[in-house]
Amino acid sequence: MVADDNATRARLLAAYDEQLRTDAETPSAIAVTRLGPLRLVTFRGGRGFITYRGLGDVDAVGVARLVSDGLSHFTSDPAITRVEWKTRGHDHAPGLHEALVQNGFVPDERESIMVGEARALAVDVALPPGVRLRRVTEEHDVRAMAAMQDEVFGDPVSDAPADALLHRLSLDDGMQLWIAEANGGIVTAGRLEPVANTDFAGIWGGATRSEWRGRGIYRALTAARARAAIALGKTLIHSDSTEYSRPILELAGLIAVSSTTPYLWKR
Repeated sequence: MVADDNATRARLLAAYDEQLRTDAETPSAIAVTRLGPLRLVTFRGGRGFITYRGLGDVDAVGVARLVSDGLSHFTSDPAITRVEWKTRGHDHAPGLHEALVQNGFVPDERESIMVGEARALAVDVALPPGVRLRRVTEEHDVRAMAAMQDEVFGDPVSDAPADALLHRLSLDDGMQLWIAEANGGIVTAGRLEPVANTDFAGIWGGATRSEWRGRGIYRALTAARARAAIALGKTLIHSDSTEYSRPILELAGLIAVSSTTPYLWKR
């Protein structure tokens, strides 16, 4: 059984590395520059993002040079106010933590990379009385959803997240926004992002108001997004999960194949 679990984890991790660690990872980018193995991605709103499939056999000196050069690419542009370097726990990257910290990056919360079969999540989940799920597309709904997520995540409510989501919807690239609502307000929200030319769809932005947690609503919203993914021809689901959402996804059959820690730099 352990051997089977390890084989499944290895298969899913290989699919993640091969299919997702490409330009498919950043569909809403406005610019992508290559620097050796790195992809230096610029998003709307002055946000930079550094990612890669792997760093090869580079040593600690080489890693430090990549970090410095990658950050310099963004600091040379005054419009960039923040940069994220996305690490993965299974990568060979000697000295990466030290190099990032020395260049002013601060590690954020470690998350689990979850991958699994979409059909494992597409189950019937009973909702509490008075709660309903729906997909949203109208601007007022999107702004209400983004404001709720800001509140749940402890961020200042601003127009920027909603503006970014509305821009994505205007691209008609398959992204879907889903909410659960009760008593006229949004209690849970999340988005679905099918990844073009892959077997994957991502489930992101899951947020539930504290007083509504533990009642099956987030899992029901996840199931709805999984059914939508299947309808789009996707067979695999991936997500970077906090310790709160990880147990829910594990119950549904997703597997933690690795970890990811974002390192953040701000001007």
